[in-house]
Amino acid sequence: MALAAITLAGHAAVESPAWDAAAKSWWSHVQYLASDALAGRETGSHGYVLAAQYVEQQFKQAGLQPAGTAGFLQNVSFHVTAPDPAHSSWELVSDHGTIPVAVGKEAAINIRGVEGGGPLEAQAVFVGYGFAVPERGFDELAGLDLRGKIAVAISGGPDFIPGPIRSFYQSSGERWAQLQKAGAAGLVMIANAKTDIPWARAQAGKPKTSVVLADPELDGLRGLKFSGTINPAFADKFFAGSGHSFAELQALADEGKPLPKFPLAYRFRTQAGITQLPAIESANVIGLLPGTDPQLQHQYIILSAHLDHLGIGRPVNGDSIYNGAMDNAAGIASLIEAAKALGKPLIRNKRSILFIAFTGEEEGMLGSQYFAAHPAVDFKSIVAAINMDMYLPLFPLHYLEVQGLGESTLGNDIRAVAQLNDVEVQFDKQPAQNRLIRSDQASFVRQGVPGLAFKFGWTPDSPEQKIFNDWIHERYHSPSDDCKQPVDTIAAAQFTSILEQLALRVANEPDRPAWYPESFYYHLAEHPHSFAASTY
Repeated sequence: MALAAITLAGHAAVESPAWDAAAKSWWSHVQYLASDALAGRETGSHGYVLAAQYVEQQFKQAGLQPAGTAGFLQNVSFHVTAPDPAHSSWELVSDHGTIPVAVGKEAAINIRGVEGGGPLEAQAVFVGYGFAVPERGFDELAGLDLRGKIAVAISGGPDFIPGPIRSFYQSSGERWAQLQKAGAAGLVMIANAKTDIPWARAQAGKPKTSVVLADPELDGLRGLKFSGTINPAFADKFFAGSGHSFAELQALADEGKPLPKFPLAYRFRTQAGITQLPAIESANVIGLLPGTDPQLQHQYIILSAHLDHLGIGRPVNGDSIYNGAMDNAAGIASLIEAAKALGKPLIRNKRSILFIAFTGEEEGMLGSQYFAAHPAVDFKSIVAAINMDMYLPLFPLHYLEVQGLGESTLGNDIRAVAQLNDVEVQFDKQPAQNRLIRSDQASFVRQGVPGLAFKFGWTPDSPEQKIFNDWIHERYHSPSDDCKQPVDTIAAAQFTSILEQLALRVANEPDRPAWYPESFYYHLAEHPHSFAASTY
């Protein structure tokens, strides 16, 4: 890969680094942040505090400034609850009797966003994919009586709905808003065996507690009385007597076809035991690189990555520390190295750049949601949100997958920078994963700010595709996402350099980034949405 230094608007550019030295510097940040000493950097934990202090110190050394009067740290308050298994239950009730559900094996009870957690008995209704897209005349809820009932849906969506629109409306917060409007009392999702990670792995990596923002106005799941997830291996237990099988429904979902809607033969009798825990605080770490142009310095580009991970959880092969090396110490390491490169005295960035390490991403992108509601600068002056979450430098960088590539003029910017570096950009090859709205850029995209996110790219049936997919299925949200895994540190350094060039290019362009008129997000920008909970 031949990386070329670039010059924008006659100003000094980011220099091509010596790759070995750049790789070692990048890797040193990952090694510290993903070390056992930080115990997985769970939001609000001592390990997270140490990580935040480290990033703050690195930002200071890079020459960044505080973005406001509070310094580099923006403290965020959270309410915390924990499941109470002894007082949790799920039963299938019919005129013929009651069938217990094995919680943890056949299904899971979710407590995030659930109000009260008391006993509930309600009719269950299968609602297909469980969302509506007014722009496309698609409404899974039309004609359904959901008043006081529990909606059961399968993740995914029909193929005729474009990926960005499908991703937006099937996020749990948007889906719940529509279901609640239709009168539903609860929501149960069936894990999609084709697109979701295996059940056992998902349960092993499931947070031990529920962390939500203390401000109830920022809760996208208000009014939810029960939330659960069904293990697809046992889904037919829930569909018995309905006239439908899960294999039938999964086959339709696999092909992106419309799904039937019908009442289940059972009522759900549920109780979600919830224990209130002490409130916590955790900080976003924010550093400012002021712009140099009097006309543009009050516009801001956000470069971000999330600092938190899952902490200590269920042991897997004897290891209970979820170190989060690729998810997302890698992104924070690139954020730090980009700050060091762009903070050099000869660099001239006309617009200002905010470097932000967000807390609470693993809890539902809460740190970025809080920042979007309480920005350190005028929110209307934020022109771009460029985020790094689990970009996976597992092999050489020949292709770069870009979420949001075709949605805004930022796509042209990353194309131009990548071309200078002999890297080919790719559209999202797995749109069903909803990645554009599954990380912190979503908190800004939803409110009209053009955004991008990244993954290392690959071609179909290549060794790189296998490495990528194996990582998702085996290491994602697992203790094995640590510093012992194979990582291409040279490629990570090269990606970081591309990120630096991208930020400098956007900072120095005369016009602010804009959505393309044909983009779904262009229309969304005219009617910004407050953030709703993630699809996690």
